[in-house]
Amino acid sequence: MAKTVLITGATSGIGRAASLALAKQGYLVIIHGRNSGKTELIRKEIIAVSGNDQIYSVTADLYNLADVRRMCDEIHGQFSSLDILINNAGGLMGKERETTGEGFEKTFAVNVLAPFLITHLLMDLLVKSNDARIINVASNSHQLNAKPDFDDIQLENHYNPLCAYGNAKLFLIWNTQHLAAQLERDGVTNVRAYTIHPGAVATSFGIGSNLGPVLNFVSKLARSFFRSPETGADTMVYLTTEQNLPGKSGDYFVDRKLAKKSTKYFTPEREQLIWDYCLLQTGFRR
Repeated sequence: MAKTVLITGATSGIGRAASLALAKQGYLVIIHGRNSGKTELIRKEIIAVSGNDQIYSVTADLYNLADVRRMCDEIHGQFSSLDILINNAGGLMGKERETTGEGFEKTFAVNVLAPFLITHLLMDLLVKSNDARIINVASNSHQLNAKPDFDDIQLENHYNPLCAYGNAKLFLIWNTQHLAAQLERDGVTNVRAYTIHPGAVATSFGIGSNLGPVLNFVSKLARSFFRSPETGADTMVYLTTEQNLPGKSGDYFVDRKLAKKSTKYFTPEREQLIWDYCLLQTGFRR
């Protein structure tokens, strides 16, 4: 029986590349997109190119937690188990701070709260798998740009787009390692969680973000040196398919290898604070 994988942000970039690669390997692939027309188009394209007709689509606006809940309800209605969850969707916002309709800063909403909520809502499907894996797409921006203020987690007072993105990816890494430790404490040995840095990839990511004239110019200039979506997706595919992964649950990978996470701001108390904050914001309770 084919393993089932859900990939968010699968209509472009590394999400699309990973979906096609896994479809070619015979996985049942659920692709997520924001736009139903585009998502259906990509679904048909993956079927045509891979020859695998076990490709399904779901749509949700990941800036909207209510829509995330609706999508997860839909997945529960269609699938009885899930082997791989790849939280790939993310976003870099512009120089002006923006909030979602639910009042969350957009960078934090899509990069932290959405994957946190999806993982919690689909955990009951993941535990049914013999070897379930959660792969969260982080970034080395957590090392380069993070400067968290634990009294102002969503940067209401001193917003900066790169800082917001770096913070979000740092928090995603902390939440992943916290989840890994919690699963271990609970005796859940069949679900593992990982984070990856896919590298700087030549996709549409961040193109629509107005970072200001200097950063816009630098970003455009650097893009010609970026790796292809297929290369960027390689570690994601590796963590999905490799039977004997090195390291342990909660680890961080770059180019198929174990990599060091930034410890600059880390304390167990701060990790717990972010976890509890996400529980509160998503409507769960500790």
